[in-house]
Amino acid sequence: MKNLKFITVVATLFMVVGTMAQNNKDRDVIEDAKKAKMKLIQEDKGLQEFFENSTGYVIFPNVGEGGFILGGASGNGVVYENGQQIGMADMKKIDVGLQAGGQALTEVIFFETEEAINDFKTGDYAVSADLSAVIVESGASENINYNDGVVVFAMPKAGLMADASVGGQRFEYVPFK
Repeated sequence: MKNLKFITVVATLFMVVGTMAQNNKDRDVIEDAKKAKMKLIQEDKGLQEFFENSTGYVIFPNVGEGGFILGGASGNGVVYENGQQIGMADMKKIDVGLQAGGQALTEVIFFETEEAINDFKTGDYAVSADLSAVIVESGASENINYNDGVVVFAMPKAGLMADASVGGQRFEYVPFK
């Protein structure tokens, strides 16, 4: 009986510590996403219109990308619908081709319609290889339109990467409870 109580206490402790660690990680990503949004708009004022008029968006404030022939990227982000935070997202990318180096970047994906963000929220969403990110710089957003209800912007933060590869991004969505 004592062993059962001890095991129960230890198991509960691990669950509480694990939940707190995840919550702290989420809070850090949320704070980074707020800062990234301000930086994105500062770099290209036209993005303000995307933030205001899209049905939803996801901001990945810190994406790490690297490769040599075979490459990959990974990042965590915050999902917004109608301007409100609704959950967290995880991004993974694998690609192959002529590439070398590494970089850190911020990525934001805008969803034009309710259908587009609902597709993302299914939890197993992928961006096809033919949908490339628009590099954020002053005026870049002026002539950009949605492709099948989605548009992606990327803002390099640090590093250098030469990339002519083919691949795709996969996302996982976790709603707030």
